[in-house]
Formats: sequence, C-alpha cells, structure tokens
Amino acid sequence: MKAALLKKIGSPEEFLKNIKMDDIPIPEIKVDEVLISVKFAALNHRDLWIAKGAYPGINLPVILGSDCAGIIHSTGSSVSNFKAGDEVIINPGFNWESNENFQSKDFKILGMPDNGTLAEFVAVNKSYVYKKPAHLNFTQASGIPLTGITAYRALFKMALLKKGDNLLIPGIGGGVSSSALVFAVSTGANVYVTSGSDDKIMKAVSLGAKGGANYKNDNWDKEILEMSGNNINVIIDGEGGDTFSKCMELISYGGRIVCYGSTSGRTSNIPMARLFWKQLKIFGSTMGSPDDFTEMVNLINDNKIIPVIDEVFPLENISDAFTRMNEGKQFGKIVVAVDS
Repeated sequence: MKAALLKKIGSPEEFLKNIKMDDIPIPEIKVDEVLISVKFAALNHRDLWIAKGAYPGINLPVILGSDCAGIIHSTGSSVSNFKAGDEVIINPGFNWESNENFQSKDFKILGMPDNGTLAEFVAVNKSYVYKKPAHLNFTQASGIPLTGITAYRALFKMALLKKGDNLLIPGIGGGVSSSALVFAVSTGANVYVTSGSDDKIMKAVSLGAKGGANYKNDNWDKEILEMSGNNINVIIDGEGGDTFSKCMELISYGGRIVCYGSTSGRTSNIPMARLFWKQLKIFGSTMGSPDDFTEMVNLINDNKIIPVIDEVFPLENISDAFTRMNEGKQFGKIVVAVDS
C-alpha cells in the first residue's frame, strides 16, 4: 500500500525532506481489529510537531496521521458490530481507561507510536471505530476525530457551555478552534473570536460567530468586551503565552477558562489577583474519553454539524499539505485524499 512514512528526524527547517511516500505491506489485523480502506485523512499540528522532532517519545519509522474516514475492508474473527463496506471514522485516542477525569498512563494517540492514517489502509481495534455520520461525505467526516473530541470535551465537559453563554475563542482558524466554533454555534452560544487575519474573522462570522477582533491591535480585548456587552463568561484557549494572561483580565467574574494547548509558549505573567478576586474556574483539557467521543458524534448527528474543511491535497502531494499547516494559512482542517 502507499503510505506517507516518516523515517528520520532532521532540522525543523528541513522536516519536509523526512516525509517520504513509500510502498509497504498492508497491515495484518488481529481477531478484534478491523482493516479500514482510508478514503480521506486529515492533518493535525501533532503531525507537524512529530515531523519536526518537537514531540516526546518519537518512535521511527512511522506512518503519521490520526484522523480518517473510510470503508471497512475486512474484520477480525471476533468483530460482530461491523462488516465490510461500513463507512466509518476512528477515535484516535487509545487506552483512556475508566477514569473520566483524565487519561491513563498508557494513553496514546494513533499516528505515533502506532502507524496512522496517511496510508491506503489502517488497522484499528473495533472499540475505537464509529459509524460515519450519514449527512457527511468522507472529506467532511475525516476532519472530525482529534480536533473534534478536543473541542467537545473543552466546551461541554470542562466549561459546561450552555445556550446563551458568551464564548471567546482566541486564534480562530485551526482544527480545534474551528470545531469549537461550529459546535458552540449549534448549541446556541454567542461566539466571539480573535485572529491576526481579518479574512479569518470574516470567515468565522460567516459560520455563525457574533464578531471578532484582530489581535494585532493593541486594544483587541476592549473590542471584544464592547461587542459582547462587557460579558465574556467562557474562554477556550489553545494559544497560551500572553494571550492566556489577557484572557484572565477580560473574562467576567465567575468565568470559566479552558486551556487545551500552548502554541504561543509558556505563560510568564499570570495575574493571580484576577484568579481569586474574580472567582475564576480554570481547567486543562486534552483529547477525550470514549464516552466523550460517543457524545460528540451524537451532537454532530443530532445537530447536522458540518466540520470546517480548509483545503484537500492528494496523498502524493503530502508535502504541500504540511507546508500549508506550517505556514498557518488554514481555516479548518487540512485534508488528504488517500483514495478519493
């Protein structure tokens, strides 16, 4: 089968040279696994960080990719809930185990150390396989898994988002933030965003956001407060750095902040007085449990949510897909056509 294989780690500036198209054997499945013929896969920043060597415990060679939508090709002897021809997606978070509050020490994500979805076939345990939402095509469905579950847990399990809440999503455009946008809008929250691109803000508004501010403006926080009626009571942030500090300043008393990433680096200036005087609730969140994934799929089905897709690249042009992610130009999920 064709696969995008990461064979070595070089300098971060030359990471594209290390992702090679190769022909490798189709994986053999165990009795409790299914073999999925991948139609479309999707990139995540995790793939980029691994390719650059900026991720712990890298085990090479490996097929990258955590997300996909495809068709079951064959099933192991103990699999009875799926059959060849079923259209499916994958929960890429393995071994969460029984505690809903946090993942187990054995938790891992598909696409390193286990071979991932940027290949014509992927073998997965049946417990991590879900029927593809019928209202979505394969391209759209491939954009659900990793960023979808991260956004779902942050919004609804941690922040307890509800209809009428005023939600701020800093740095709109990535997979998690765009998933959070369409999830929150579908449930009746008022969503506000920030971006360094006015075009991305306009795109967010077209998807249901109430408004946004360009964070290159010194007074972006005042703009957000003015348009929200001086009331932002929920923030989900993947930026970290100075953005997180600013969020603590602008959020309302009793507000909830969920951090799911830190793409801007560490936060060096935390206004502690705001934390206790405003009675803030701050949570950390990443990925989600199997129950979270099931609930997310139900939400997508019930509300007929369509994930935001940025651009589609053929598997043979995988370097172009990684380049787009590296340049931060995307709004939504960058998708790879494996067998379209």
